Parts: sequence; structure tokens; C-alpha cells
Amino acid sequence: MNIYVSNLSFNVTDEDLRDYFAEYGEVTSAKVIMDKFTSKSRGFAFVEMSDDEAAKKAIQELDGASVDGRTIGVSVAKPREDRGAGGPKGGGGGFQRRNNNYSNSRY
Repeated sequence: MNIYVSNLSFNVTDEDLRDYFAEYGEVTSAKVIMDKFTSKSRGFAFVEMSDDEAAKKAIQELDGASVDGRTIGVSVAKPREDRGAGGPKGGGGGFQRRNNNYSNSRY
């Protein structure tokens, strides 16, 4: 089961996260999400656990827990939504200049 962890302290590492959840069962992955420009934590993470029952127990017991001075949120991760090609209608196109010469038009 994939688990979403929010409101993490910026000091929490992948290993810290793995340790918190390992008390409940086997952790197959633990990843704090980092900002690609600053390489600093974005304050949330994803944890995968192999046993769904252990994952549910971890969610129930860790949601609202205090970790490194912050109250974390723990829930089942929702699948990523397809954002399309950009924009609300999937357009992604930019401004298109038309070859109009308004100085010669008749208005």
C-alpha cells in the first residue's frame, strides 16, 4: 500500500521515515520529496508497505502524531492525476502571431 505523509519537518530523512513506519511492518520504500531546484525537503513523503493491514495500522496510529516537533498527516496515497499537456483544456499552446497588417485594413 502506498502511504502519503504530510507536514513533515524539513529535517526528516528517508531513513527516519523508514524507521517510523518499520515498527508496523515491512517498508518497501520511503521517500521524502525534495525540491528539484533547492534540494531541500518539500515537507511531504511517500511510504510503501508490503502488507496492507500493517499499512492501515500505521496510518491509524501515526496520523496526527508529533514527529520532530510537527503534527504529521498520514493517509492512503491517491493515484496521480493525469495533468495532460498543460492548461485546463489540455492545450499547452502559446500566443500565435497572425500575419495581419492592420494599417492596410479597411475598418
